[in-house]
Amino acid sequence: MSYLFTSESVSEGHPDKVADQISDALIDNFLAFDPESKVACETLVTTGQVFLAGEVKSKTYLDVQKIARDTINKIGYTKGAYMFDGSSCGVLSAIHEQSEDINRGVDKANKEEQGAGDQGMMFGYATRETENYMPLALDLSHRILKELAVLRREEKDITYLRPDSKSQVTIEYSDDNSPQRIDSIVVSTQHDDFADDETMLAKIRKDIIEILIPRVVAKLPEQLQELFNDDITYHINPTGKFVIGGPHGDTGLTGRKIIVDTYGGKGAHGGGAFSGKDPSKVDRSAAYATRHIAKNMVAAGVCDEILVQVSYAIGVVEPTSIFVETYGTCPFNITDGEIAQKVRSLFDMRPAAIEKRLRLRQPMYSETAAYGHMGRTSETVSKTFEQFNGESVTLDVELFTWEKLDYVDEIKAAFGL
Repeated sequence: MSYLFTSESVSEGHPDKVADQISDALIDNFLAFDPESKVACETLVTTGQVFLAGEVKSKTYLDVQKIARDTINKIGYTKGAYMFDGSSCGVLSAIHEQSEDINRGVDKANKEEQGAGDQGMMFGYATRETENYMPLALDLSHRILKELAVLRREEKDITYLRPDSKSQVTIEYSDDNSPQRIDSIVVSTQHDDFADDETMLAKIRKDIIEILIPRVVAKLPEQLQELFNDDITYHINPTGKFVIGGPHGDTGLTGRKIIVDTYGGKGAHGGGAFSGKDPSKVDRSAAYATRHIAKNMVAAGVCDEILVQVSYAIGVVEPTSIFVETYGTCPFNITDGEIAQKVRSLFDMRPAAIEKRLRLRQPMYSETAAYGHMGRTSETVSKTFEQFNGESVTLDVELFTWEKLDYVDEIKAAFGL
């Protein structure tokens, strides 16, 4: 019997994502001037206020207020009418030195013996369902909001959009787990005030269905375009009005959108957030490493779908376990346990080895803080960072290194493919 599966996404202007982006902007600036910085930074945003808290060990000093304000303005909160804008909001910092009790288990004379920055389990997932090996419902949810942000910044076809928005896509699957059609799409977008609420709602609905969705569909592969038809149920701003939004409408906190950040409810999640953490925190680095493993395993043809789990003890260099689940999609006479053993031999999962393999000490994290950490395009960009004292540094930064298919040949050799 067919079944429905749903995933959601939130925009860069969603209050929780505003908090994530500020935290990751701080990470990038610390790493740009001191690549060995240890950082765990949390952000809270609300009406007219930003609160920064966390622990840092670094050789550099940052103007955290300016970094926060620049990030907010870049997102699009630039008007007093939003009750939250980068130029006028208050920024309070309570960032302090990292605990020595934590640091002693992480920093070692031999970097390769660096211990995990915390205990816990992390998951990576991949599926052949899309070209980027991501779950389809989440991929479409992200695409809708990324295109909506483009429309907002163009201020051409739709001129009333504000930064906060959410999307949700429900897909009908057949018994063999193949997507058959899109059942429903939900889009809630913040907007300017209208004189007439009823006219407003009708216009927004028309613009989303007739302008946004066709632009999203046009950028999809042909086989996915076929999933869109006239029978889709649309819920557009179902509350009827969405003028009050962003941090004024809802307090935002770092790390509250971990399912949006990963696989939209597919696979599994260990519970640890990513943003605001340097790569010594395995919540982040090992989650990227397991995604890297999962994507390369599916691309190599070992299976059509895979979940990879790794776990750690704080201060301990070797992972406590590696687990693999292929959901019965491996076509070879090999068990998931045997696959896990091969994964362990192919991929060094010590924290320092992960950092080196994926080049995680680069200032590469601001780009991850909206529209998902997984399924993105690996590319090299030039980034410039400036200090309050006029010092600046320009770096070539490789983004989303965990999305590279650079282990396919090694995996094929190991599995005899």
